[in-house]
Amino acid sequence: MSPSSNLTICIQLGKEEKPKRKREEIDQLNMVKDCGGHDHDDDCECCPILSILSIFACCSCSEDDCESRKIWCIIAWFVVGLAVLFGFIVLIIYLILHPSKPHYELDGTTVSNLTLSPDHYFLSVIVQITLTTRNPNDGVGIYYDKLDVYAVYKEQQITAPVLLPASYMGHEDVAVWSPYLIGTDVPLTPGLAAALADDEAAGILLINVKVDGMLRWKVGSWVSAHYYIFVNCPAFLTVDNGNGVGPARYHFQQMSTCSVEV
Repeated sequence: MSPSSNLTICIQLGKEEKPKRKREEIDQLNMVKDCGGHDHDDDCECCPILSILSIFACCSCSEDDCESRKIWCIIAWFVVGLAVLFGFIVLIIYLILHPSKPHYELDGTTVSNLTLSPDHYFLSVIVQITLTTRNPNDGVGIYYDKLDVYAVYKEQQITAPVLLPASYMGHEDVAVWSPYLIGTDVPLTPGLAAALADDEAAGILLINVKVDGMLRWKVGSWVSAHYYIFVNCPAFLTVDNGNGVGPARYHFQQMSTCSVEV
């Protein structure tokens, strides 16, 4: 066969291959469109967020499969976007209002029936207090879900906790509580009993009234999660024997500012 005939055959074959290549390229484009921009032959993921969450995967997917996953993808992005928007709004409200800690003051304390057992190992006592709290915020309310108040002497609790009533304090509201704190046959260590005997002899007594509990902030219709609150009110008491009959009484009428942690 002559060179000229070979050249003619190659030219004819080239002309036949061009339409074939174009058809293959068109078919590939159609395949990519059918699978949301992915090739049928490859493992494809129609939605990145669904891939991250491992909820759906689109592998060798048909047109119907990918359309279904596109719908779920839109729903997932919508839910995530809504959650982010809500969190952003709450953050902005919190930063604008920025609730301040409630204020606590111990307005009065009286210790009566302070009695040590003959062996000085047990203590019985009655403590009456007047405790005032104020919500300093003009745009934030406070829900008190639980508040326990008790008396402490040198880091040892000497009365049973008293549960204060659950309450809601509106903007700049004030509440006053006057509970009795009672301790009966409270065991004391020898060192603590000796320290208390020395304080009795000196006619002075330092106790701490403490409050532990949980609160929630309220901004408009939004209510926060629970936060722990810890209040510590020191009370320096002096003896007031009255007519000198019966156990010594310790009295305190000076306002004491309390430390508050939330």
